[in-house]
Amino acid sequence: MQQQKKSSAGDNLCRLIEWFSNNTKSAVVALSGGVDSAVVALAAKKALGINALSITANYRTLSTDELATAEKIATEIGIAHRVLEYDELKNPDFVKNDELRCYHCRNELGRRLVHEAHKCGISLVVDGTSVDDLKEYRPGIMALRKNGVRSPFVEIGIDKSQIRSIAEEYGLSIYDKPSNACLASRIPKGVSVTYEKLHKIEKSEIIVKMLSEAKQVRVRDH
Repeated sequence: MQQQKKSSAGDNLCRLIEWFSNNTKSAVVALSGGVDSAVVALAAKKALGINALSITANYRTLSTDELATAEKIATEIGIAHRVLEYDELKNPDFVKNDELRCYHCRNELGRRLVHEAHKCGISLVVDGTSVDDLKEYRPGIMALRKNGVRSPFVEIGIDKSQIRSIAEEYGLSIYDKPSNACLASRIPKGVSVTYEKLHKIEKSEIIVKMLSEAKQVRVRDH
């Protein structure tokens, strides 16, 4: 069974590498610090070498822990990495925190990633969206598609369990990292997102993790 698991992980990574080879000579990977985007970055690096670039957006709602993880995983993979700095709280559509908050977040992210890619002479931007993500209401995915961001996992049909198998087989340190969400997701819909709330949430989660040694903590602001 273990050998079959390894073979399957290897086959799926080969499919990802082939996807990149067939679609582009260079690419930007949106590297969030999670397992999904890390595996996309791994495949991009193997397929494209120095022509693969990973970008992590630090937009004020990304925790410092997630940013550090993204930097660490880029180093593990050996892929070039940049941090794109901007302030999401300057977008009033995002701050009002309605049902389309994620759409406004990803719409701005998509625009900025595509702009950065074009400055580097790169036409393809990819993310770590998987086929499992399509089963949920994810307006942010629609926003990324609108900006031309593509999802290799979706296009070749790879789910989250297969993604984790690849990450484990190829020695990525975050292969068992729990899924995470931006700090703004801890604030109830209709309540404005503020710097104060984000800071309080992040600090509280750090304290709870230190006291409990829990891997995944999501503090809600009420």
